[in-house]
Amino acid sequence: MSSIKTSSEKKLMLFSGRAYPELADEVADYLDIDVTPTSAYDFANGEIFVRFEESVRGSDAFVLQSHANDINKWVMEQLIMVDALKRASAKRITVVMPFYPYARQDKKHRGREPISARLIADLLKTAGAHRLMAVDLHTAQIQGFFDGPVDHLFALPLLAQYVRGRVDVSRLTVVSPDAGRVRVAERWTNLLGGTPLAFIHKTRDPLIPNEAMVNKVVGDVHGRICVLIDDMIDTGGTIVKAADALFEYGAADVIVASTHAVFSGPAVDRLKNSRISEVVVTNTLPLSEEKRFDKLTELSIAPLIARAIREVFDDGSVTSLFDGNA
Repeated sequence: MSSIKTSSEKKLMLFSGRAYPELADEVADYLDIDVTPTSAYDFANGEIFVRFEESVRGSDAFVLQSHANDINKWVMEQLIMVDALKRASAKRITVVMPFYPYARQDKKHRGREPISARLIADLLKTAGAHRLMAVDLHTAQIQGFFDGPVDHLFALPLLAQYVRGRVDVSRLTVVSPDAGRVRVAERWTNLLGGTPLAFIHKTRDPLIPNEAMVNKVVGDVHGRICVLIDDMIDTGGTIVKAADALFEYGAADVIVASTHAVFSGPAVDRLKNSRISEVVVTNTLPLSEEKRFDKLTELSIAPLIARAIREVFDDGSVTSLFDGNA
């Protein structure tokens, strides 16, 4: 009597959208695999077509896309990729989005406003995603928007290790740009051995996006080297105003450390022309040559993403990767 045999061997496959293939290639190198060949192009009217050039049946699929610049196009492309994987019988689909799109729209400030961060999660689930992976979400509550596992990875150890190697920690004060980031700043101080903590008390007009009014510095920064931390730098207005306030309160130097270098509009000029001595970011988002400047230091997030993908694929523990103390 003949028998039917099934193979239980798992197959890890990495897929990349067109927004930032260089990051996917770097992650693939750390995983010692190749990015799966994909045909993707735009029709004349802007519609996107995607087709994978290899069988994905039964695979553990990881779809990496960076959401920068033409953000709505790249969101749609990733949704289409997930849908294609689902229809091609991938066993499990993990969406890897180093920078979660629409993360700042995570709650309603006033009536008749959307919660777009929740909509993104719902769209991914509907498309067929089983799991999400992101780096430094704007707010932790976004993890609850997706009906499935969410791996929230932290760039903090990477950034803090770099800062520790650059300055005398005994002279360092960690500064949060607002009260809402104090808990993140506390993780920084713990990782740096209990350095002092300060924060900027500011107000923001909800009718004017990307603009904040700095009020005062809470904490002693006089004569200190301040590391000003945030999850993202968009137009650079908030972070430059915060740095100016620190200098007004007697700071000896200001270093900025931020995970996501969005760098919209006047950001590069503002940062270049500020008194900030160094801006440290990760490569969760692609940076064109015109967005690079002498003060900028870019650290690679690829080893962290690759390690998380490996742990998920091996059904290992990713806890150490998203407790901020790895």
